[in-house]
Amino acid sequence: MERLDLLARIGAVGADGGITRPGLSTAEDEAHALVAGWCEEAGMAVSRDRAGNLYARPSGSEAAAEIWSGSHLDTVPSGGRFDGALGVVAAIEAVAEVAADRPGAPLAVVVFRDEEGWRFGDGCFGSRCLAGQVGAEDLARRDSAGVSVAEALAALGLAGPPVEVALPAAYIEAHIEQGPILASAGAAVGDVAGIVGIAGFDLTFHGASGHAGTVPMADRNDAFSACAELALRLRERALEIPGSVATIGDVSVASPAANVIPGAVRATVDVRAPSREALDAIVAAVPALASYAADRHGCSVDATRGWRSEPLELSGRVRDAVRAAAAGLAVPIAELVSGAGHDAGVLADAGVDAGMLFVRSLNGGASHRPDELSDEADVAAAIAVLAETLRSLL
Repeated sequence: MERLDLLARIGAVGADGGITRPGLSTAEDEAHALVAGWCEEAGMAVSRDRAGNLYARPSGSEAAAEIWSGSHLDTVPSGGRFDGALGVVAAIEAVAEVAADRPGAPLAVVVFRDEEGWRFGDGCFGSRCLAGQVGAEDLARRDSAGVSVAEALAALGLAGPPVEVALPAAYIEAHIEQGPILASAGAAVGDVAGIVGIAGFDLTFHGASGHAGTVPMADRNDAFSACAELALRLRERALEIPGSVATIGDVSVASPAANVIPGAVRATVDVRAPSREALDAIVAAVPALASYAADRHGCSVDATRGWRSEPLELSGRVRDAVRAAAAGLAVPIAELVSGAGHDAGVLADAGVDAGMLFVRSLNGGASHRPDELSDEADVAAAIAVLAETLRSLL
């Protein structure tokens, strides 16, 4: 918990206590350096790959068929201190404990780069580099300041992909739940059965700007009204599809002014669902409902799907180990599906036996907010379960 406090001081810390550590930034680099020091203090050898991912291996550990545990250290803007960072510090504790009992065991702590993805528009950068999923188009992406991924890497002294590091035999990621399910179930930890599929869209509604006082309501082509209608219709459709969610989280009005009817509005849409069928349904709803909303308000719309990841089942081998560890330690556990994407999903998609161990979130499951919180006793229980899981996977 002290290490989480120390990490929380790195990056732009807002008046509300929120932490901003963008991926591939000097702040993320500073957090990696702090963690590297802790790993070295624990007797681990630290290395980095071309994408900046950090690996810490106990002294004398075998190189073949490694078992990894870890997470990420970047945050969303004004985020909390637990998301990502908890999985890193928990991995250091658990790997060090198991290595002390099993000298030479093929264990490693891994810290991935830019998992959140908000800076450049695509998440899990470090793990995707490791899985060979990052190409020239990804490196050309630019942030709001015009800096490309390739330029951000170079500024940190990183060559960038390809990354020539062998994938592990298994990977277990501890992470806060980021939701209220475990608290409702009275469970300290979660057995994660899978990760939802996710798709993203960029939309632009085109209307006609005009004077806010002189154009009658019936004669308007209000691009913002069209976008607002989409938000409401999409919410209704998501409620009809079991397990699906839809979010319009980034909206901007072109040439905004209080007394001007919006003539163009850009918006992002994020849709998620636990099964391929449900994901297909909510993905199909986005352009259809956007067109309907545009027509209703005398506008047109351009809808472009930027990316899509399919729902994933996590490793039965890892899940069995997590459940057995929790049972042996008498730690209350509940099964659930992750509604957020994680590096574990990238490794699972690449063929690794990957799994996740969730830690109960408090404050109503608050996450991506400064009031993100997990109880110290739950964190201790999760580290104990993680250590036993690593022993079982060896």
